[in-house]
Amino acid sequence: MKVLKFGGTSVGSEAAISRIIGILKDPDHAGKTPVVVVSAFSRVTDTLIDMARKAAGGHSGGDAPYQGLFDELVKRHQDVASHFLKGGERKDALAEIDGLCGELGRILEGISLLGEISARTLDLVMSFGERLSASLLARVFTANGIESAFLDTRPLIKAGDRFGNAPYLPAPSYTNIRSFFKGLPKKKAPLQVATGFIASTMDGQTVTLGRGGSDLTAAIFGAALKTNEVEIWTDVDGILTADPRMVKNAFRIDEILYAEAMEISHFGAKVLFPPTVKPALEQGIPISIRNTFNPEGGGTRIVSDAAEGEYPIRGISSINHIALVRIQGPGMVGVAGFSARVFGALARRGISVILITQSSSEYSICFAVLPAEARHAENAIEEEFAAEIRSGVIDKPVAETDLSIIAVVGSKMKSASGISGKLFHALGRNGINVVAIAQGSSEINISAVIARQDEAKALNAVHEAFFHATVRSVNLFLMGAGLIGGTLLEQIASHRKILAEKDQININLIGVANDKRMLFNPEGLDPLKAKALVNGEDGQVADKAGKNKKAAETENSLEPVNLKTFVEKMIAYNLPNACFCDCTASDEVSALYAKILSASIPVVTPNKRANSGKLEYYRRLTGFSRDRGIPYLYETTVCAGLPVISTLRDLYLSGDRVRRIEAVLSGTLSFIFNNFDGAKPFSALVREAKAKGYTEPDPRDDLNAMDAARKALILARECGLSLEFANVAIEPILPRACFKAKNVDAFFKELEKSDAAFEKRRAEAAAQGKALRYVAVIEEGAAKLALRPEAANSPFRSLVDSDNMVVITTDRYSKLPMVIKGPGAGAQVTAGGIFADIARIARPLV
Repeated sequence: MKVLKFGGTSVGSEAAISRIIGILKDPDHAGKTPVVVVSAFSRVTDTLIDMARKAAGGHSGGDAPYQGLFDELVKRHQDVASHFLKGGERKDALAEIDGLCGELGRILEGISLLGEISARTLDLVMSFGERLSASLLARVFTANGIESAFLDTRPLIKAGDRFGNAPYLPAPSYTNIRSFFKGLPKKKAPLQVATGFIASTMDGQTVTLGRGGSDLTAAIFGAALKTNEVEIWTDVDGILTADPRMVKNAFRIDEILYAEAMEISHFGAKVLFPPTVKPALEQGIPISIRNTFNPEGGGTRIVSDAAEGEYPIRGISSINHIALVRIQGPGMVGVAGFSARVFGALARRGISVILITQSSSEYSICFAVLPAEARHAENAIEEEFAAEIRSGVIDKPVAETDLSIIAVVGSKMKSASGISGKLFHALGRNGINVVAIAQGSSEINISAVIARQDEAKALNAVHEAFFHATVRSVNLFLMGAGLIGGTLLEQIASHRKILAEKDQININLIGVANDKRMLFNPEGLDPLKAKALVNGEDGQVADKAGKNKKAAETENSLEPVNLKTFVEKMIAYNLPNACFCDCTASDEVSALYAKILSASIPVVTPNKRANSGKLEYYRRLTGFSRDRGIPYLYETTVCAGLPVISTLRDLYLSGDRVRRIEAVLSGTLSFIFNNFDGAKPFSALVREAKAKGYTEPDPRDDLNAMDAARKALILARECGLSLEFANVAIEPILPRACFKAKNVDAFFKELEKSDAAFEKRRAEAAAQGKALRYVAVIEEGAAKLALRPEAANSPFRSLVDSDNMVVITTDRYSKLPMVIKGPGAGAQVTAGGIFADIARIARPLV
């Protein structure tokens, strides 16, 4: 035998009811189901509460304030009757609806006259939802070939008089149910369509079993009749590993232990009413969670001997909003019975405690309650410990609100080490502060109290850590979609599928901006489409005037760029594994790195401005990254994709000491001097470099050596030198007159005047078998850049085209220095280096 329960959404429409009829007729249930428990139609209970409260507000003259809702309620049930029933059956059903709604109307009128509503009367009002649905559905099932009878459970299920959430009384309830079913015909007994959620006190007062109590009703029938299974039919495929509304990749759990199900449902999983498990557990009856709208799905079975899953935990749950009340003081230490007084005081006020934790020193104790009860809890504690508070041995209780609880649940935790470490590492690396921790002695639950705003972020981070440990993800926000940023987007578009399939790294583009427009979508953006949109390549522009309001509401529309808004929006999304990438050369953007890192968002950048600016800011960024463990990656600030900075770090970490660095750090200057062999004048080589795109539109921006100097300063700081930009000695390459020229054409005319001087210097070097190279030298606490002749055996003589080279002399690499050589500029290699840094953000959890 099976007991079935159908929730509000399962009976919420004609189509849903038709599905129920199909389920009851299938071979698994036909003739095997003595009772079906039903909830009120979807949203009806809320409507009844609303009507009762409106009625309590009173009215004078005209229609009652609840009349519109009342009429809708009547019509909704009449429509269902008219849809499924005909002739006399329809007439009888409509008469029954009128009778019940007439009774409800009189109660509401009485409430209105009194101008108030008691908890007892509210329970009576709420009972009409199940009474209407069960009586009507019994007629509908019968009309569709399933002989059924309406069963009002109030005479059978007995409960205490705690109105709104009455505890059921097992002994009389089971006796009444068994007696009732013994009185039914032994052959072809009609299917009993029972009201969920409602019961009665021993003296016959109507009570409710708590929101979600229809699940409990089904479990009570199952336990009383000792059925083989209780099936809870709802609108989801079972118990999932996390709330799918917040964790998109949550998946169904096939089997789960009773204790695990109780823990998960206690901590907010809405698919099951927590007390439901107890009567089934006591009788060893499996509970199945099934989907009315996907009956072929396997669902979740709650059993006493669930097979161990492949993951270390069974699921993750949360309570969205709680308050944490803290008591502390020396008067608590070593005092027997202190905790009993605390929780006795709360019990006398009827305050339910969700979570408890106490320090091992016994100096403090804190507990979680619902926010509405926080003030009452404080008052209860203040009253109980008034004398101790007056004497100063105990502080006044303090309540902290806007908190959530996240709980990881699984019996396998008892035998698996490292669960706590993985949980808190996942929270910590995403900048989620833990306010309190609790773990029961059963070791199947670890709970953490966190800020309410971090709930979704925490659920996703922890879910990924436990259920997708081999899959790593990055939620990317990109500032700058020009040459470098645009190339990066192209590389992500072409490679991210391979990266996901082969290396299990998912790059999700969430936001992108250039100097004119920005674009967001928390569900993810297509890299190529996003590039086209922000760069105006498809002609679309933002409509700030509101004409494109619908698109704006989806957060997938363009808007004018605002750097502050971009960063604030990125932080407000509060996504796990977020990453900010700056592909600009902007001082304004780099000035925000500290704010971004302080929000626990890693930064990846080829922008040299932050690391070559003020020494204090460089130290602040790198220090924050080191101390807080928030990645700040800037490999591409020096020599594009060449592994220069990472190599210096590895040398330092392995105990080596850098003695000297010599480097050609400018691709422009490298090209010019690599080809300055006397065949062409110096000015002609500069023109050629400009034509090939090796220089900025104004070549002086490269020939002033400022870019190379910034790179040299970054390398010096990475070696531990405390240098400001002003401390870098820069030998000018060009005569002062070249910089005074009014435009590029005038510059080249001035430069041609210096061709002879450059040729003379080249020839003097050539006469000694040497060639000119512009080299940065970092040594003995100083950094300088100079044009110098290099001998034939110099590594810089092997440079070709626009290659960069860094020569590192250390204690270990003293006789034969380490040489790093390759393209030091170019969109493809720079974007590739940035891409590699972004992928590093998606490091696996330990």
